[in-house]
Amino acid sequence: MTNQNNSARNLAVDILEKIDEGSFSNIQLNQDIKSSSLIDIDKNLLTEIVYGVLQHRLTLDFYLADYIRKPEMTPRWVINLLRTAVFQMEFLDRVPDFAIFNESIEIAKLRGNDGIRKMVTGVLRSYQRNGKPSFDSIKNPVERLSTQYSVAPWIVDQMLYELGEEKCISILKSINQPSHLAVRINRWNKTHADIIKDLEYEYTVTTSAIAKDGLRLSRGASISDTRSYIDGDLTVQDESAMLVAETMHLEKGQKVLDACAAPGGKTTQIAAMIGETGEVTGWDIYQKRVQLIQNNAQRMHLDNVKTEVQDAIASREDLDESFDRILVDAPCSGIGLMRRKPEIRYLKSKKDSSDLHQLQLKILDNIAKMLKVGGVLTYSTCTILRKENQETIEKFLAIHPEFEQLKVETAKKIKQNRDELSLNIYPDDFESDGFFIANLKKVK
Repeated sequence: MTNQNNSARNLAVDILEKIDEGSFSNIQLNQDIKSSSLIDIDKNLLTEIVYGVLQHRLTLDFYLADYIRKPEMTPRWVINLLRTAVFQMEFLDRVPDFAIFNESIEIAKLRGNDGIRKMVTGVLRSYQRNGKPSFDSIKNPVERLSTQYSVAPWIVDQMLYELGEEKCISILKSINQPSHLAVRINRWNKTHADIIKDLEYEYTVTTSAIAKDGLRLSRGASISDTRSYIDGDLTVQDESAMLVAETMHLEKGQKVLDACAAPGGKTTQIAAMIGETGEVTGWDIYQKRVQLIQNNAQRMHLDNVKTEVQDAIASREDLDESFDRILVDAPCSGIGLMRRKPEIRYLKSKKDSSDLHQLQLKILDNIAKMLKVGGVLTYSTCTILRKENQETIEKFLAIHPEFEQLKVETAKKIKQNRDELSLNIYPDDFESDGFFIANLKKVK
């Protein structure tokens, strides 16, 4: 009999409980995997269950609704246990029902009492016998899409309004697919070819279709344990995020500000592009996060990175017209990250998006004066909502006539034939994160 305390399924319930209490899925999962004694196949199962339950939570709750009499009176861990069981039954074809049932019931015995064991047994047997309900029973189209794809109704409603039904559904389908492991090579250290050669001993390596220095790796050993990562030859970064620095018109020797920089992925990319004669300053409001920027720069052997604890909305008159380029990778709702951080779809509200829009404008208004005439300010977010993207840019331009918007161009000419000056990357476009990039030139 499996030791349930250390089983992948029991650990999944633990992690889901911690996420319900506010932990971030990726951080919590990595921490618990490192402290566990699981073999690789069970680590993969644990990861599949945790992310799968988060991605399909509203769907799973809909499936279970007729089988749990008083969900509000049921302990949260029991709800999460049932979610893990139904997720495996519906989405993991290779796992037989008897294995799911046996281990789920053993976990119920371990964590609860005989009454909970009987309740879990009864729910799973009834579900197996009667099956899942049809989404056709939900008449409201927004509620139906929300339940079917497990995304908060307000996000579905907003995407339908902004993008139309076809694009909305395409995005909803894509975000419930597994995310890719993407890394960006560090040309400061080695050539592109040498880094790929090193990685091919442990991974199947595919060159990114959209990012100049991006690679996709088949999932294997933890990337942070590889010699390539430890030596600073690469860093983990989504392909969409890699596009931001590519668009900034960076040149050797420039002085650059990354105003919202932690954990430093874009800071280090900028540093490598501007060379030893350039300097990039990375800001964050917390010392702990500033330390992350420093750690990443040191690991990647980049000695042209300067860091400061600094709020991007705080005045710095000493820095007026100091920088050739400025990046504002602004605080945002993160709706473009729903594939990699699925809990975002349940935690954010429409008011959050509106409040962030105001904060973004304050940051841009404060930072604008620090850019030299002729310099470029790049604004980016990892959301796909117009309020935090193009509406923020339009409002900024309305009160800052000294700026004009440029067309965003990437190294591989992504979406080059579009009419818009800004660049929107949606999660279904390239199976990467949703991102928005706009370039603003200070012309006077």
